Amino acid sequence: MFTLIFLAGCFPSSDLSKQEVLLQGRTMGTTYNIKIVIKNNAVDTQQLHTGIDALLVQLNQEMSTYIDDSELSLFNKSTSLAPIEISIGLTRVIKEAIRLGQLSEGKLDVTVGPLVNLWGFGPEYRPDIIPSDEALLAARQRIGLAELTLIGNKLAKKVPNLYVDLSTIAKGYGVDLVAEYLEDEGVHNYLIEIGGEMRIKGFKHTGELWHIAIEKPIQDPTGEHRSVHQVIIPKNNAVATSGDYRNYYEASGQRFSHIIDPSTGKPINHKLVSVTVIHPSSMTADGLSTAMMVMGEAKAIAFAEENDIAAYFIAKTDHGFVEQSTVKFMQYLK
Repeated sequence: MFTLIFLAGCFPSSDLSKQEVLLQGRTMGTTYNIKIVIKNNAVDTQQLHTGIDALLVQLNQEMSTYIDDSELSLFNKSTSLAPIEISIGLTRVIKEAIRLGQLSEGKLDVTVGPLVNLWGFGPEYRPDIIPSDEALLAARQRIGLAELTLIGNKLAKKVPNLYVDLSTIAKGYGVDLVAEYLEDEGVHNYLIEIGGEMRIKGFKHTGELWHIAIEKPIQDPTGEHRSVHQVIIPKNNAVATSGDYRNYYEASGQRFSHIIDPSTGKPINHKLVSVTVIHPSSMTADGLSTAMMVMGEAKAIAFAEENDIAAYFIAKTDHGFVEQSTVKFMQYLK
């Protein structure tokens, strides 16, 4: 959900030995773009690229609901209530999902998958009709973070048909994973983007700080007409935006967002159209931005201020877009 732009930064460099290398690929049903800044020939970029791809393949095999034999898919298919041992990566993501779910009082709920599928935004095909109240009630009876337990690396469900969907934070985790890998490989200046989720560190090859543009939240499912709304300088942080202006459909004269409110079982319906969060962790920023999109404008702003979150909000009114940001976010505005 970001447009990358490169504006004049603060620290010009005359070091011609540095080069900027772009690594690209596909993962989790989307694309990734990684810019790294290295000394000439100091890093084997092909080997680095291969390592990144291997990490992301493993992540997909652990957490995808689109892969039938992924670790998460097998857990979802099982009706056993017995705890099972899960991988380190899956443990990290579910632990953070539970923490953020509790912090947001259930607005981020990774068990909401049955409702996501029911409304046509999951691995299953979109229904031709709007779900009935009976279907919504049945789906809501099998969701809830309280039905999921994680002790150490042992994961268990309290209801046999509980279904976990980590799409709200898995891409963010992928960004963090790549950042950790780059650091281990001695790369300390980079911009990582996976499906719109980002993490930035250091400087461009010119010595300039990375500049990022928050996208104008225009309803455009194809993404062909993107434009800049606000430029930010995140420094050494992750950036995540959640919005309902791209992934939606219309039926029976109504517009349905892919973001589901667990408390109603229905797509969100309020004036908040975009939330951007800056945080050291992309996984955390990813989850927080989604949780606040569910909350709506007033509750989200209060939640962000109360929890000292750097957040930027765009709401749609009859007179155009209105922006607000928390005090902590203001330091990153261009």
